[in-house]
Amino acid sequence: MAPKSGSPGRVVTGALDRLYTVCGYVAAVALVMILVLIVANMLARWTGGVFPGSTSYAGYAMATASFLAMAYALGRGAHIRVSLLLTALGRHRWWGEIWALGIASVIGCYFAWFAVRGAYWSYKLHDISQGQDATPLWIPQSAMALGGCVLALALVDHFLRTLLTGRCWIEADAIEDPRDRREA
Repeated sequence: MAPKSGSPGRVVTGALDRLYTVCGYVAAVALVMILVLIVANMLARWTGGVFPGSTSYAGYAMATASFLAMAYALGRGAHIRVSLLLTALGRHRWWGEIWALGIASVIGCYFAWFAVRGAYWSYKLHDISQGQDATPLWIPQSAMALGGCVLALALVDHFLRTLLTGRCWIEADAIEDPRDRREA
């Protein structure tokens, strides 16, 4: 019941999967930036210099990495899920998946709305960080809002995929149901 090759559904799901992967790569780059910032701060201290704002920048990179990685992690089954409960549901597992993805979609959209709204108001009010760097806060908040929006999109995407195809498209769980392997 998966979309046929070349169909609009296949094109859209392929594009969304690529978006989630790109966000995962950007999150990985943000993790490397944390390492670079920490090493640069260490070098500055050892040489008697100062790297103002390095702690804040590392925190911004951590928020960027965390939020941009969420959609990628969802598709790979890396999020904590209610797998034990879903497995215990047996033949009613699909209803449990629909319920869990539906609730998660609503919460994800709610969070994305407020993350975007928070970044918008930080921009409008010219809100800056309290550290020496005086970074406009809408910049790091935008990365968080983008990650929240992509996560909300991923949750709605997986909800609709599961609803329309009758099977969950999240790749792997920490605890697999042996019946899933027989069907594949």
